[in-house]
Amino acid sequence: MRPPPTTAAAVSLSKQQLLRIRRCIPPVWRNAAPAQEPPPPPASSFPPASLSSILLSCTAHRALRPGEQAHARAVTLGLYAHPSVLPRLASFYIALGDVPAARAAVENVGGKARAFPWNLLIWSYASDSLWKDVIMAYDKMVALGVDADRFTYPSVLRACGELREVTIGRKINQRIRRTRYDLDMYVWNALVGMYAKCGELEDARRVFDEMSVRDVISWNTMVSAYASTGMWSKAFELLQRVPGANVVTWNAVAAGNLKAGNYDEVIRLLSQMRNCCEPGLDSVSLLIGLKACGKSGYLRIGRELHGVAIRLYFDRLECVVNSLITMYSRGRMMSSAELLFRMFSVRSTTAWNSLLAGFAFMDQVEEASFLFRKMIGSGICPNDVTILTMLSLIARFGHLCHGRELHCYILRHGLEGSKLLQNSLVDMYSKSRRMRASRIVFDRMECRDKHAYTSLILGYGMQREGLVSLKLFDEMITNSIKPDHVTMVAVLSACSHSGLVTQGQLLFAKMYAVFGTAPRVEHFSCMVDLYSREGLLKMAEEMIDKMPFQPTAAMLATLIDACLIHGNTEIGEQAAKKLLAMRTNNPGHYKLISNMYISAKRWPELAELRSLMSTMELTMIPSHSLLESEHDVCFLEQDDFFNHGAHRDLSDRITDTDSSSSEEVKCSEAFGG
Repeated sequence: MRPPPTTAAAVSLSKQQLLRIRRCIPPVWRNAAPAQEPPPPPASSFPPASLSSILLSCTAHRALRPGEQAHARAVTLGLYAHPSVLPRLASFYIALGDVPAARAAVENVGGKARAFPWNLLIWSYASDSLWKDVIMAYDKMVALGVDADRFTYPSVLRACGELREVTIGRKINQRIRRTRYDLDMYVWNALVGMYAKCGELEDARRVFDEMSVRDVISWNTMVSAYASTGMWSKAFELLQRVPGANVVTWNAVAAGNLKAGNYDEVIRLLSQMRNCCEPGLDSVSLLIGLKACGKSGYLRIGRELHGVAIRLYFDRLECVVNSLITMYSRGRMMSSAELLFRMFSVRSTTAWNSLLAGFAFMDQVEEASFLFRKMIGSGICPNDVTILTMLSLIARFGHLCHGRELHCYILRHGLEGSKLLQNSLVDMYSKSRRMRASRIVFDRMECRDKHAYTSLILGYGMQREGLVSLKLFDEMITNSIKPDHVTMVAVLSACSHSGLVTQGQLLFAKMYAVFGTAPRVEHFSCMVDLYSREGLLKMAEEMIDKMPFQPTAAMLATLIDACLIHGNTEIGEQAAKKLLAMRTNNPGHYKLISNMYISAKRWPELAELRSLMSTMELTMIPSHSLLESEHDVCFLEQDDFFNHGAHRDLSDRITDTDSSSSEEVKCSEAFGG
């Protein structure tokens, strides 16, 4: 149905309706003038506090467009340099992450600005660890004639310490003394910290002694500076003078001793903390003590610390539980480590890694592989540390099947971009004598470092392909990669296995003169092995006599073995006397000497050797190694390279727990156990 036609009468309102509407309108509205756009207020009538409030609101709500409009309004009114507007502008852009805009706003003002906007800019750079930008902002501030205040210097001095720019720090120190801001405690502490980080401990101590009043930060900074550089006597002397030294100060000294390997001193410090420091040990102290016990093998003291952790309710902290697992693992008590792991309700990736590292430390490959599979089955995603632990364990024992499984896992989960994992794969395949697979991984690496080259050089050297190892070493030098002492061990060992005497002598001569690496006992051992393999027994003997180290038992055994092969009894007897004087517990060494005496028909010397072995309760145990091939397990004779110990995995040095038992008793008594 169509609507009725619209007419003017239908649209228009009747007079009665208009009168009724008019009665509803207030008289003020009827008498008002038509609305007009108000003119903008003059600059003098617009207060800066209003702009400051608007910018503060825009900062709180992260409102970019209104904030920019407020900035434009401030420029139009000439208020952009006002002391209450400029800091708000800088804070607004910093809060939005636009630090260049904040810097432009502050620099445009020039020397009219005060220190506060510049401090905001400096604090922003410091919070992001942009230390070079902190120094640049300070230099620009001073160049524009803006006077720094006591809030500027701490951040700038910290930047000097982080960048080790002691020259700039000294200039700032002189400026501080001229402006008398050195009376502020924060500035004093920043000066001490700057000099300490730059290694200028005399200057740090001078500033420290000039302080009329010191707080906890002052004492902690100075004590930590001495501890970090190994000056334990001065650190401990200063620690005794700290008025009411807190746990942080004691922990700083204990952590420094731990880093330096002074494990006995760590235990003694913890013992004194229990008696001298309030409230005693905290969780950080326990972590330092447990790590020291794990590295030194002081299991008895570690158990006492476990009891302390239970009494203080620190055994519920994940970091403490992980340290306990590591400590028991290194103490060869895997049952206790597994029990702690099962009792802990929240098992993070770090907890799994701690137990896995324990199995790796105990060389339990199958248990570690089972735990790794269980970890994946529990829904825990392994990280790089997990994979690295497994790869290093597999590389030591040549379990290639497990290594290939891990390689597939790395590829499947997109972890092949990690340089650490790539290096570990190269090392694993090289030690498993799968050089083709190792070279494929090496060639696919975008950035090759000295670790990858070292693993490959060592692998080819074990395969007696010394020329290939030398070619890789030259390629490494060409790519401006400086070799370290481990790389030199690998390339010298490759020369030894391949009989490259001349090349080995040249490399040994270049070690210090060209590459700046001082020869260690491992390098001399490689040269002794090189000469011994080639029958140059006199040169090997001279190398042992002239080197600035005491010869190792393995080094002398290598020379004796070569003398036995080449029939040189005279040099062999001299080496045998030195080896017998060491009284080693290795039956293989005595078997080697007895074979030499039998070959030379030295029956009286053989009788004395048998008597000595009977006194030491040593028996002849045949030695062999089991290397798992791809499908079978076969007996293989050990290579001489591993016998003389020229190259070991330097990442895992184990302290002998038996030889330190007496020291443990002393430390336990000092600890109060």
